[in-house]
Amino acid sequence: MKRPFTSLICLTLLAVPSIAEERRNILTGETSVESLRKVISPLTEFKPFPTASDREAWEALPATLKDHYIKRGERSLEFEWPNLPATVYLEFDRIGNRSNYQGIVNRRRRALVDLVLAETMEGKGRFLEQIANGVWATCEETSWVIPAHLSLQKAGRGLPDVNEPTVDLFAAETGASLAWTHYLLRDQLAIVSPLLPERILTEIDRRILSPNLERDDFWWMGFPDSRVNNWNPWINTNWLTCVLLSERNDERRIAGIHKTMRSIENFLNHYPADGGCDEGPGYWNVAGGRLFDYLEFLRVASGDAIQHYDNQLIREIGRFVTKAHIHEGYVVNFADAGARSGIAGEM
Repeated sequence: MKRPFTSLICLTLLAVPSIAEERRNILTGETSVESLRKVISPLTEFKPFPTASDREAWEALPATLKDHYIKRGERSLEFEWPNLPATVYLEFDRIGNRSNYQGIVNRRRRALVDLVLAETMEGKGRFLEQIANGVWATCEETSWVIPAHLSLQKAGRGLPDVNEPTVDLFAAETGASLAWTHYLLRDQLAIVSPLLPERILTEIDRRILSPNLERDDFWWMGFPDSRVNNWNPWINTNWLTCVLLSERNDERRIAGIHKTMRSIENFLNHYPADGGCDEGPGYWNVAGGRLFDYLEFLRVASGDAIQHYDNQLIREIGRFVTKAHIHEGYVVNFADAGARSGIAGEM
């Protein structure tokens, strides 16, 4: 029974690319640069969540929720920000090991997020010194791109070229994390040093905003018109976050938003009409799920003027994970995802 079943799967997968070659242009077909100018909130007026200075809003959260995140932050109060040696970065090129470097980076990122949320919840300044250390350490990293993704730079694998900032999944996530840190705690960080919030904005611009706006050759963008995978919505969501929370130039802000929309089109224009994730349900959180993150942020930033939840393709992408579900945690699996998969609660 194995051979016929395997053949059926192969034939099905080979047929997928031909399902959707229609140029739908769901986003930009209805929204121009000019129309964006009319509906997108200016940076100074964009308030997707209360900042940490709005104590009344944060104090209104359930005590159990606040206690949970404050305790997480307390575990990082004595965190020693580990070094990121060049030799550990080089391990991927030399011996194919990416885990050692990523392990160090992930510990640093988790500690900073925990500290930021704890300070936002508590609001007493107890975590600010460590947050300053984490922000500074992150900004001092030569690159936010992990070793396995250095092929994006002209110099190729090895060490990152400081003169050519490139953008991968992890660089974009780091940029978005710092953008939220700045948004929530700008005033508090300025008390530690006014150069801290300014440094965050400088690094986000240098590493994310400017490269993405000025270049069209990052493959995940899909320009001029090519098939892309989960990198596209995953990065575009974090790029959009950086633009909305950090871009101070009004024209560049609108241009950046519109370019993310044009890039997302390359994801949607080649997507199968049945909404099936080409990398399996295990990737839905970072593919279709990230698309919904993107659409929701665009809706909020435009005051509900831009929303596409009634679009049939968008609806089918959302339904895919329910169709792929078998029982309990098991899903109809293919590609390199696991046979068991969960959906992130915030999705």
